Amino acid sequence: MLLLTTACAGGDDGDGVTVGGKGQAGAPQVTVSPGNGAAKARPDTGVTVTVGGGVIEQVSVTRKGRPVEGTLSPDKTAWKSRTLRPGSQYQVTATAKSPQGKTTTVNSTFTTQRTAQPLAVTDITPTAGEKVGVGMPIMVTFNRPVQDKKAVERALRVKSTKPATGAWFWPSSTQVIFRTRNGEYWQPNQQVTLTAKLSGVRASARSYGVNDVTRRFSIGDSHIVTASTRTKRLVAKQNGVKVKSWPISAGKGGRVVNGVDTFLTTSGVHLTMGKENPAIMTSEWMGVDPKDKKNGGYKEVIPWAVRISNSGEYVHAMAATVWAQGRQNVSHGCLNSPPAAAKWFYNWSYRGDVVVITGSKRGLDWNNGWSYYQMPWDRWVKGGALDRPVTTG
Repeated sequence: MLLLTTACAGGDDGDGVTVGGKGQAGAPQVTVSPGNGAAKARPDTGVTVTVGGGVIEQVSVTRKGRPVEGTLSPDKTAWKSRTLRPGSQYQVTATAKSPQGKTTTVNSTFTTQRTAQPLAVTDITPTAGEKVGVGMPIMVTFNRPVQDKKAVERALRVKSTKPATGAWFWPSSTQVIFRTRNGEYWQPNQQVTLTAKLSGVRASARSYGVNDVTRRFSIGDSHIVTASTRTKRLVAKQNGVKVKSWPISAGKGGRVVNGVDTFLTTSGVHLTMGKENPAIMTSEWMGVDPKDKKNGGYKEVIPWAVRISNSGEYVHAMAATVWAQGRQNVSHGCLNSPPAAAKWFYNWSYRGDVVVITGSKRGLDWNNGWSYYQMPWDRWVKGGALDRPVTTG
């Protein structure tokens, strides 16, 4: 016998509804929450279905005819949906069957509460469809501070066609960053997908996510660049094979501010961040008018410039210092390169390529641009709300 019941229970608090059991001899007892007619169900609690005296045969939860995913327990006596969109109406149908073959079906229609402060993603780097380097981080920026970082982090999933181990890190309450383990970059030539299942996630007492977001991009060839301020030479490798090398002139040093020589190139693991052709470089960053030549003022229009930090470091062309390249460090911190080599690098590189610089006594800070590999792995993992590594395979 098929027992079809439309439950009329529940209210603003989303209490569940139970159908079946002793009243129908041998029929399973099915409880659905939120109950029918609930008007302000919490989006983050989702839908739960539990069964006594039988097992779940089928659960359907829909919004505007589209199904909502959920998980069935191993013993088939409980089902739990994902989080739900705020301010939306849902329909639930759940069917269970007893060992004697009797069934109970429950229907419920309810509405989730609205959110006063919608949480949304305002930016994701890399861009959709972008081909990036093996060191590329994934940076997710939100429109408002996140208080419940654990809930939001649980909603973020990274999948790659070739397995990697990485972790999330929160540099602030409005941004979270994913990168791979130190020294173990993305494997080249593969696809990566970020899925942010934020709809219904409770970010704070009055804030819920309103939309899911998906971002797909690809990893290109492995580009690993090494440069030494001592040997004054740069080497570029593609998929482990040396493809080009050229002389450079790095930072000359000599301008110390708060104990830091700002004219030295930073040693550490840099990532390429973007390209400018040309880049306009001036002395204004150090508080000197470009016209004040006596105090080091300058303004240069630099072609074929690839940024590697936020402190003004680039790999770029500099025809005026070709005489010094390979012999003497004369720059303000950039890696001056022969014009032909700089043009080649500009065209060859992706964002997220790895540039490892050695030889300078000035270290690269972990937050100077995308220099996240400068932070020890254990510390990076602890900077995530869930304090755990993630496998992306």
